[in-house]
Amino acid sequence: MSERFDSTWAPILKPLFATEKMKALSAFVQNERSLHKVFPPNELVFNAFKLTPLSNVKVVILGQDPYHNDGQAHGLSFSVPKGMALPPSLKNIYTELVTDIPGFTYPNHGDLTKWAEQGVLLLNATLTVRAHEAASHQKRGWEQFTDSIIKEISDKKEHVVFMLWGSYAIKKSALIDANKHLILTAVHPSPLSVYRGFFGSAHFSQANEFLKHHQLEPIDWQV
Repeated sequence: MSERFDSTWAPILKPLFATEKMKALSAFVQNERSLHKVFPPNELVFNAFKLTPLSNVKVVILGQDPYHNDGQAHGLSFSVPKGMALPPSLKNIYTELVTDIPGFTYPNHGDLTKWAEQGVLLLNATLTVRAHEAASHQKRGWEQFTDSIIKEISDKKEHVVFMLWGSYAIKKSALIDANKHLILTAVHPSPLSVYRGFFGSAHFSQANEFLKHHQLEPIDWQV
């Protein structure tokens, strides 16, 4: 298991993996994989924790579920591998970046690995999903696991920016110490809500200003 995440996460993840709830969740996911196609592939479930060491976390962008169509999910919220069509929410994220970050040019791919490698933890609340069945692995234990991660980041780190988009993500602000961290909230970037406050929210420039204020390297948002 340890080779699937960066060693800096071990003090947080290993005790969580040892709990009865996580053992039950693991058994559920293994059974699902034996009966159905499940995304992302087993080796990419903890990809966010592999690409972004705990010691490097500067920004957390919280999603809800992995993408559930073939080839999309690779363990990073809102991201898809190069060669995949851009999902609607990611298109809207890029549109906001064009107006928010001077010099940002609209990318021709949806792979956000470059963000992850700079310290942007692209975390979904649920880390697996049955193929073509949205939300099929919700309320099986992943939410408690990722809530624990968010709280541990809040407790152990300082000056992290949490981007919480949509009512589901915004509820997670209860886990975060707003005296130590910057919490940015807006509607979800999906086409259903994006015009009600995501466009114009300027979260990406606000994040960089906060990081610079605390003598931290800002994120290069271009991918």
